[in-house]
Amino acid sequence: MNTLSYKTISANIKTVNKQWIVLDVKNITLGRAASVIANFLRGKYKTNYTPHVDCGDNVVIINSAFITLSGNKWDQKEFVRHTGYPGGQRILNATQVHNKNNTRLVEFAVKGMLPKNKLGANLFRNLRVYPGAEHQQEAQNPKPININDYL
Repeated sequence: MNTLSYKTISANIKTVNKQWIVLDVKNITLGRAASVIANFLRGKYKTNYTPHVDCGDNVVIINSAFITLSGNKWDQKEFVRHTGYPGGQRILNATQVHNKNNTRLVEFAVKGMLPKNKLGANLFRNLRVYPGAEHQQEAQNPKPININDYL
């Protein structure tokens, strides 16, 4: 038996094939969209997926201003931050975050589904979120993908 045919192929930075893709999240539930986006960023759908390597794609999200939340999450979901000073805890609900910056909800949801280490920070840099249908990555010729096929 030839044992060379059973070698496990591990991807590295030189062998990774990164692509640019566009996902339209108009009228899609936030959590469902974020899980699909995180899988594209990690590259988990690829055959040469390696957990410790950035083998995912560059993802462009359009229409993030039209994302939906189920139930009463617009009023009940809270985002907590702290200024660093005593008594500096600030709490905003999803409606306030969306009104302040309508791309931030998608960014928070996707960042929470990525690894909490340097790899996760590098993966997050491969994400571009735009509130409308236009984006600035036309020069990269991104491939449009229907997100409903992956839900």
